[in-house]
Amino acid sequence: MASDTSRSPANLALTPVAQGDRVFHFHEHAALWFSLGTGLLVMQIGAYLVPAVGTRDALVAIVLGSLIGAGLLAWTARLGCRTGLASAGLMHATYGSAFARLPVLLNIAQLIGWATFELVIMQEGTVAILKQALGSEPGGLLDGMGGKLLATLLWGGVLFALMAGSMLTLVRRFVSRFALPLVIASLLWLTWQFGTRLQAQGLEAFWDRPGSSGMGLFSAMDLVIAMPVSWLPLVADYARHGRSSATTLGGTWMGYALANIWCYALGVLVVSTVEPDTQLVGALLLAQGGLVALGLILLDEMDNAYGDAHSGAVSLHSLWPRWSIRRAGLGFAALCTLFALLLPMHTLEPFLLLLSSVFVPLYGVILGRLGGGLPGVRRSVDWGAAGLWVLGIATYHLLAQFAPQWGSALPTLALTFVLAALTRSRGAAGMAPAGA
Repeated sequence: MASDTSRSPANLALTPVAQGDRVFHFHEHAALWFSLGTGLLVMQIGAYLVPAVGTRDALVAIVLGSLIGAGLLAWTARLGCRTGLASAGLMHATYGSAFARLPVLLNIAQLIGWATFELVIMQEGTVAILKQALGSEPGGLLDGMGGKLLATLLWGGVLFALMAGSMLTLVRRFVSRFALPLVIASLLWLTWQFGTRLQAQGLEAFWDRPGSSGMGLFSAMDLVIAMPVSWLPLVADYARHGRSSATTLGGTWMGYALANIWCYALGVLVVSTVEPDTQLVGALLLAQGGLVALGLILLDEMDNAYGDAHSGAVSLHSLWPRWSIRRAGLGFAALCTLFALLLPMHTLEPFLLLLSSVFVPLYGVILGRLGGGLPGVRRSVDWGAAGLWVLGIATYHLLAQFAPQWGSALPTLALTFVLAALTRSRGAAGMAPAGA
C-alpha cells in the first residue's frame, strides 16, 4: 500500500528542472526579455526624466541604468539556470524553508498588484484607441464604466486563456516568432515619427534642455534601474528552463537592456516634441500610424501581465503544491481581472513601488549566498540571511531619506551582496553549469 508521502503532489517550484527538459536557447531568452522590457509604463517614466533632470543627464541615466539593471537581472537569471530552481526555490535555499514563506508571500502580493496594474494600463489604452478610431459621444458606451468594463473583461479573458496554456509554448512559438517582430516594427515606426519631428524642431535646443526638479543623476539612474530590478523576483522562473547558463545570461541581458534603453529613450523623444502636459498615450495616438503602433505595443503589454501572473502562479504552487501551476494561474488571472475593475490602481502605484524596494536587498543576499553553490545543509530559518535582508531594507530607506543624491538600489545591493558573500558557509555544495 502506497504511503501518503508517495501520493503527495510534487512541488515543481522547489524542484530543479532536469537538464533534458530545458528548451530555451539564446534567442528565446532575448525575445522574452525584450518583450517584457517593452511597455507604456517604461515610456512614461522616460517622459518624466527629461523635465526632471534635463536631456543629457536623462540619456546618461537611461543608458547606464539600463545596462546595470539588466546586468543584475541577467546575473540572477544565470543563477536560476545553474541551479534549475524557480525564484521561490532560490528563496528557500537562501533563507530557509520556514522563513522563505515571508518573501514568497510578499512576491505574490506585488505580482497581484503589478498584473492588475498592467490590465488597467491596457484597459485605458484600449478605450483611448477605440475613442480615437470610432469617436465617442458623451454618455456613450465607451464613456464611464461601460468602456472600462468591456476593455477589462477583454484583456482579463485573454490573460485567463493564456494561463490555461503552456508557458514554454507561448515563449517559443508566439513571442519569439510573431510578437517580437511586430513590436520592433512599431517601435521603429514611432521612433522615426518623433525623431523626424525632433529634427525639424532643432536638435540643439533638445540637447541643451535643463532639468527643473533638482533630481540628481544617481537618483535618475535609481529610477531607471527600478524597472529591471522589479523583475528580479521573476527571472529565475524562466531562466531555469535555459539550456546553458552563458546563453541565459547573454540573452536576458541583451534583450532587456535594448528594450529598456529604447522605450525610455522613446519616452524622452515624445515628451520633447509635444506640448507640455500632453499625455503619452494621446501623443502616440496623434502620430501618423500611431493608432496601429500603439495597438501593437498594447498587445505586447499582455506579455508583462502574463509574466507577472505565471510567476505568481509558480510562487503560489510553491506554498500549496496541491494547486498545480496551471490551476493557480487561472485563479490569479481571475483575481487580477476583478481587482482591475474595483481597485484605484493609480493611487496604489506608490505602494507597489515601496513593496518592490524589499526585493533589492532580498536578491543581494541571494546572489551573495548562492554565488558559491547551494548550501550543503538546509535549514528551516537562516537567521544570518534574514538579518542581512532586514539590514538591507533599512539601508535602502535611510539612503532614500538622507542621501537621495546617491540613489538607493545600487548601494543597498552592493552592501547586502558583500556581507552575504563574506558570511557564506564554506560547506556550500558546488553547482555545475547547465550546459556545455
